[in-house]
Amino acid sequence: MRELVLDTETTGLDPKEGHRIVEIGAVEVINRVPTGRTFHHYINPERDIDAESTRIHGITNEKVRGMPTFAQIADDFLAFADGAGLVIHNAPFDMGFLNYELDRIGKPPLENEVVDTIPMARKRFPGAQVNLDALCRRFEVDLSARIYHGALLDAQLLAEVYLELTGGRQPGLSFDAAPGADGTSAAKYRKTVAQPARSFALPAEELAAHEAFVAKMGNSLWLKDKAE
Repeated sequence: MRELVLDTETTGLDPKEGHRIVEIGAVEVINRVPTGRTFHHYINPERDIDAESTRIHGITNEKVRGMPTFAQIADDFLAFADGAGLVIHNAPFDMGFLNYELDRIGKPPLENEVVDTIPMARKRFPGAQVNLDALCRRFEVDLSARIYHGALLDAQLLAEVYLELTGGRQPGLSFDAAPGADGTSAAKYRKTVAQPARSFALPAEELAAHEAFVAKMGNSLWLKDKAE
């Protein structure tokens, strides 16, 4: 099953107010596991970026001034997304912007199947925070590189969260997944320890009773083995 874990960064919050995409990032996953293939572009929005948006994603007007427009990367994006399900955190936001951009250049809206990870997380963790940072902390996904929001980085983080939300990797047949001292899964790294051979010597009276019992059996395998 091929899916794209996708994220966008924008000039503002609402495409109906003329806001545009400034970055798009997507990570290909097959059967929930990233393949290493990605799609990533900074985009010239052909308008200014709101200061509050720059504070969140760190993308300035100067950074995207010489970048391609959405129209210039649209065909590459559509080819990459063709036939894949889309996995998005807060899907209505990103899908609204993507379909707005497609409509502006005369292309039909996306018809890909969409999975929104926010309802998934809310169902699994009722009442808990379900923003990407909170879910990464819950699943022990490394957030050290996330100084700002970034479309590709956030897609990569969400791919790891999505794997956990859909069952995670099972390292073995053991159901004991308690973490070890270093925070890793004990089940994943547990090794079989060989035990020394133990002796179970029988009392002399029990051995004598056994031999007497076997002697009464006539054609006994025990007697044949002993004779050989």
